[in-house]
Amino acid sequence: MRIAFGTDEQTAVTDAVEDWLAEHGHDVVVVAPRGGPWPDVGAAVGNAVASGEADRGVVCCWTGTGVSIAANKVPGVRAALCTDRGTAEGARRWNDANVLAFGLRLTTEAVAEEMLDAFLATDVDPDERALIQHVEAPPNAP
Repeated sequence: MRIAFGTDEQTAVTDAVEDWLAEHGHDVVVVAPRGGPWPDVGAAVGNAVASGEADRGVVCCWTGTGVSIAANKVPGVRAALCTDRGTAEGARRWNDANVLAFGLRLTTEAVAEEMLDAFLATDVDPDERALIQHVEAPPNAP
């Protein structure tokens, strides 16, 4: 799978994420310079996923909030700010999240790897497709 990756800060966790993705056979595309502004990092990952340049994205900053907001501004992106394996799995299964966002402040390498594993291995529940489409095009949207 081709994964767009972006972070506004390089840490041991971000290095572990890139290593884990490569070790598990994923093509990692770093789409934003490390240390770049979080809005640019989130948008770059979102654009890579929305354009089809990448199948999914992974983005992180100190809290994960800023990059998830920035990624979600890109039409077609469903970035989920996750803190554990169960949340990452649910984000894929029930929400068809295509960008995993997490914070560097509290996420350990082990938790990051668990989230990546769940996020990349979980399929969308077909029974949720109507609700997911509802988010993409709400009935009361102009």
